[in-house]
Amino acid sequence: MLNTDPLVLYGETFASRLLLGTSRYPSPAVLQAAVELAIPAMLTVSLRRQTQDAGNEGNRFWQMIQAMGVPVLPNTAGCHSVQEVITTAHMAREVFGTPWLKLELIGDDYSLQPDTLNLVDAARRLIDDGFKVLPYCTEDLVLCQRLVDVGCQAVMPWAAPIGTGKGPVNPYGMRLLRERLKVPLIVDAGLGLPSHACQVMEWGYDAVLLNTAVALAQDPVRMAGAFADAVLAGRAAWQAGAMREQDAAQPSTPVLGTPFWHQP
Repeated sequence: MLNTDPLVLYGETFASRLLLGTSRYPSPAVLQAAVELAIPAMLTVSLRRQTQDAGNEGNRFWQMIQAMGVPVLPNTAGCHSVQEVITTAHMAREVFGTPWLKLELIGDDYSLQPDTLNLVDAARRLIDDGFKVLPYCTEDLVLCQRLVDVGCQAVMPWAAPIGTGKGPVNPYGMRLLRERLKVPLIVDAGLGLPSHACQVMEWGYDAVLLNTAVALAQDPVRMAGAFADAVLAGRAAWQAGAMREQDAAQPSTPVLGTPFWHQP
């Protein structure tokens, strides 16, 4: 069946608007089942995990990821300097055989907030090196615009700090960002419930990236399916166009012209 509403990133199309991480699942089998149910557009993978798990276990994990046939999105998780990002990115391209990259440059270890002062420079250098960069960032409008200015064809703002599950903590900022930027926006980090994913999709965001909310659920497989359904529902609601919010009650049944039978 032809998908008439694909996600388009850097000129490539993806049938799903859900991206999944691959860490913190109870077991590889649970991860595989979650992926098979949700059918995500991409799976994020960490070069550091691949190298740390070098050996039979690491090889089996990577073979399982490859066998699922889902495009991989390497990330630069854990990097704290531009040079560390550049080195990790080039190694990831060699290991995983893809120019796609989730750019993470951490500025604060407690909140895992991106280093907003150096993120733009890192993105520019990676794009010049031929990477298809998806930068993890905050919802700051100026920062996101600068990332677009240096060549990022999509941006991934957080809804809340990584792993908190709080959902959108700055709805005004996120809705303003969606209004002002014309590139695809993928919510990355901070979503905890399918209703959070549905909400940001209703605002017009193009996709969501999840890891902790699925991996740490009591039933990760069922939660992956719930998020996949929520993303579809939110996208459909945005396309349908929601009614305007009203300050006062409005009758759902018109009364103009209806006989007035009751007399006081």
